[in-house]
Amino acid sequence: MRFVLAIAAFVVAAVMIVTGIAQRTVFLSPGTLSLSTTVDSGDRFIVIPGSVLQSQPGAQSIVAGAGGDTQVFMSYGRSDDITAWLGDEPYSRVGVNSAGTALTTTTVTAEAEATDDGATPSPEPSATPAPEPTDDTTTSEKGPDPRGSDLWLGEYDEAGAVIATMSLPKDIDVLIATDGTAAAPDSLRLSWPLDNATPWAGPLIAGGILVLLAGIVLYLSGIQRMRRSRGPRRKGPGQGQKGITKMSRQPKPRRPRELGAGKTKRSPLRRSIVVGVPLVLIGTLGLSGCSQDYWPTIGAPSPTPTVTATDLPADSQDQDFAAPVVTVPQVERIVSRISTAASEADAALDGTAAAVRFSGPALEERTANYALRSKVADAAGATPIPASPVTLTLPQATDAWPRTVMTAIQDKADETVSPTVLVMTQQDPRSNYQVVYAEKLLEGARLENVAPATIGAASVPPDSKLLVMPPEEIAAAYADIITNGDASTFAGLFNADGDVFRTQVAADRAAKAASLPTTASIAFSAAAGTGPNVALATNDSGAIVAVNVQEGEVVSVVTAGATVKPQGAVAALSGITESAKGTQATYGDQLLFYVPAVNSGEKITLLGFTQTLIAASELP
Repeated sequence: MRFVLAIAAFVVAAVMIVTGIAQRTVFLSPGTLSLSTTVDSGDRFIVIPGSVLQSQPGAQSIVAGAGGDTQVFMSYGRSDDITAWLGDEPYSRVGVNSAGTALTTTTVTAEAEATDDGATPSPEPSATPAPEPTDDTTTSEKGPDPRGSDLWLGEYDEAGAVIATMSLPKDIDVLIATDGTAAAPDSLRLSWPLDNATPWAGPLIAGGILVLLAGIVLYLSGIQRMRRSRGPRRKGPGQGQKGITKMSRQPKPRRPRELGAGKTKRSPLRRSIVVGVPLVLIGTLGLSGCSQDYWPTIGAPSPTPTVTATDLPADSQDQDFAAPVVTVPQVERIVSRISTAASEADAALDGTAAAVRFSGPALEERTANYALRSKVADAAGATPIPASPVTLTLPQATDAWPRTVMTAIQDKADETVSPTVLVMTQQDPRSNYQVVYAEKLLEGARLENVAPATIGAASVPPDSKLLVMPPEEIAAAYADIITNGDASTFAGLFNADGDVFRTQVAADRAAKAASLPTTASIAFSAAAGTGPNVALATNDSGAIVAVNVQEGEVVSVVTAGATVKPQGAVAALSGITESAKGTQATYGDQLLFYVPAVNSGEKITLLGFTQTLIAASELP
């Protein structure tokens, strides 16, 4: 009976193990769904909408190839941002047919967008191929280069082909191009993972092993029982001498070969069983235990990996307010680029190079500093722009342009130095962010009550009456305080505690007046500068406001025949060593304030500043 059960166990084990292995081999379904197409329209740009990427569940793998050494560029960004960047450029829009079995391409032009009242075009996918390129192809003219744009949330630039795996929401599109002038890559493939898990393969294989072991045990126990049932047999009647005589005729049995103390000869069958079972056990266990796809899921299934909120903005289509204009990783990349550009321009004293990433008061500071350093080699440089780490990001929440971002960067090389606050603006979709203000935070100053980067802040109108003082009036009011001190009519609205800049200006003016000879006089002035008033709202209905003030300094000769000798940076920048008329100098002040809400009972507080000599010359 045990042999019968053993044989049955062997058969069942074989069926279970073979079935389990077959589920992972011959019967295994494909692990990915791939759709390919050739884009032969000759358009310079290809757009893959987020709706197409979301047409199948799971992460999306995109392969765009142009062949040879052609550079292939791929980026992803908000759908509205990509549409705004393309402007009137025609592009190929990728779609999926109704069956979800093939990709389609449709050429979208500015005229097609205009028919949709300015909305983002969403042409229905069609199996009709895109028109063949004509001799008057769009690639004959130079187009916009998408590489290095601050608008993208992420980008790739490789030779021959770009292969990227990502998990993008429905309001994030993908842009594919080369250099913006040549035609876009013509080979495109999209892939999604398919669930080809075989949860019963592991149990079948493991169960088959257990049944096989049970069969072996039954088989060995049956052999042992059979051997025990063979006892010594008694001789039958009439077999005494005859039996002995007959047995004596049998050939003398051979003496078994000595195997050593305690050793017996092992049969080939037993040896094969002892060797084969571990091999089958190890191999099958290794096969069944190498992946979770072999076993049933216990509890909640593992979520599909997605991009975190810090990498991508919230889905603006599912919320009633505008999304922030940048993400934290995006700001980190932008700051790194600005830091590199600033370092190169500062080293070369190249104002033209600085103008690529700086504008307004921040550019005035750098160009004046370059002029000074070209004459005085050991003069201090302009405000350095650290590359990292970014400690705070406050982006504007808007879908329009221009756009504003405030960010604070700590100098990683010297953490004792106060963080630098950059106020950056982007004028239009194809422009990169430029630094308008670069201020050093005061010791102990904090940018508090600001919204997280994933939400962003609203821009406060310059004439807003919801603050203690409208942003457009702050520069002039603070300039009056610099000139008149506590006697200013605005002094009661500004917090004097901790305002080291006001104290520093007063001390500097007193020192300069005391050092003048009696043959000369000095006059000081201050007024609102030409820089923009930038204000972003805080969570307590206040605002962080950046403004510009210009200070004037005029040294005049009051005694006939006398002269004045300018000193320091004024002498170097003006190039005057002695003058019978006098000199004039202009200082640019970049100022950062916290302005509380009206009726809050709080005062306007200075958070940071940068002061630079921006002009010096002889009086006319």
